[in-house]
Amino acid sequence: MLRVRCVRGGSRGAEAVHYIGSMLRKGFGGWVQRTFQSTQAAALSEKPCIADEKTEITPLESPVCSYNEWDHLEEVIVGRPENANVPPFTVEVKANTYEKYWQFYQKYGGQSFPPEHVKKATAEIEEMCNILRHEGVIVQRPDVIDWSVKYKTPDFESTGMYAAMPRDILLVVGNEIIEAPMAWRSRFFEYRAYRPLIKDYFRRGAKWTTAPKPTMANELYDQDYPIRTVEDRHKLAAMGKFVTTEFEPCFDAADFMRAGRDIFAQRSQVTNYLGIEWMRRHLAPDYKVHIISFKDPNPMHIDATFNIIGPGLVISNPDRPCHQIEMFKKAGWTVATPPTPLIPDDHPLWMSSKWLSMNVLMLDEKRVMVDANETSIHKMFEKFGISTVKVSIRHANSLGGGFHCWTCDVRRRGTLQSYFS
Repeated sequence: MLRVRCVRGGSRGAEAVHYIGSMLRKGFGGWVQRTFQSTQAAALSEKPCIADEKTEITPLESPVCSYNEWDHLEEVIVGRPENANVPPFTVEVKANTYEKYWQFYQKYGGQSFPPEHVKKATAEIEEMCNILRHEGVIVQRPDVIDWSVKYKTPDFESTGMYAAMPRDILLVVGNEIIEAPMAWRSRFFEYRAYRPLIKDYFRRGAKWTTAPKPTMANELYDQDYPIRTVEDRHKLAAMGKFVTTEFEPCFDAADFMRAGRDIFAQRSQVTNYLGIEWMRRHLAPDYKVHIISFKDPNPMHIDATFNIIGPGLVISNPDRPCHQIEMFKKAGWTVATPPTPLIPDDHPLWMSSKWLSMNVLMLDEKRVMVDANETSIHKMFEKFGISTVKVSIRHANSLGGGFHCWTCDVRRRGTLQSYFS
């Protein structure tokens, strides 16, 4: 229930408003007069307003409500590949991409991704949206923006990237939609594509929180982050060293996985401990944020490593084992191991690994949206009694995400429960 506290007013409040009105004069005259009248009325009311008195009002029913990754999906935001731009090859981008693609970034940073590839990705995502609608899901889309425009802050210059992956920037917890601060400079203004949608949800009753925006000054990044090979990545990850420092809070929403009252997060190349701590304090006491970690040489986003697909059911990447997996087994969870992905070696994956095969979207506990080409993982889901809704998004995968990445579930039909003890 939304609670509104009455503000101290009385004659002193009226005098203050009168004084402000004389100072501001005509520009705000009407506003000041209305405020004066309202304050004067409060002062003369039969029951004086007390500082600690609480007034109950009936809130609007929120259009935003989602507590986990598997309740019946009713509404979703699906990203847009249009105008996708290659991010400049900065230190944080280098730390998050594979060595074989570094030349691609050095050559095309600040320019469009290959237009024909983007065109095919756009067609795939449109088909995905059509299938979601056929499955009874309301689909929302962000604005189309020109991401090639160069921008400058007091701390850095960059061009943008895209609005393809709403999962990276938006996290829905209950009736609240949280904008993540992000950690790549090329994604600093990515929120602009989603603001019309978020403002509409807010007007209709949703809670809206924007996490503290980092400056993304040089101090946020280890400018000498020493990566040259995969072996370097493994050594640094084992030492707990990342390209982002603890200079200021930063996080991507995709480093958090929801399971009712328990939310699981990882420290990654884009999410630091300060960012996780901000989330922990913000969501307490109703939710508990657990930090988990993996044997991962390049941690960035948890949902192709550890994907919770049902109450007490999680897919865990065998190439990136979870260091705390026994904790889940002791809690009675089933840990499923996905099969090796089938995506060909020659298919470009500029921003991700082949394990997008497990980056699936649950439509409910018994339906999953999965890549049509990944036939071996279809069989895994069938063993759990989950039917597969098959869609091919191979070209969309190249831009850095699977079905979970390309979406943000706005509303699921369910209630807040505890699934982990």
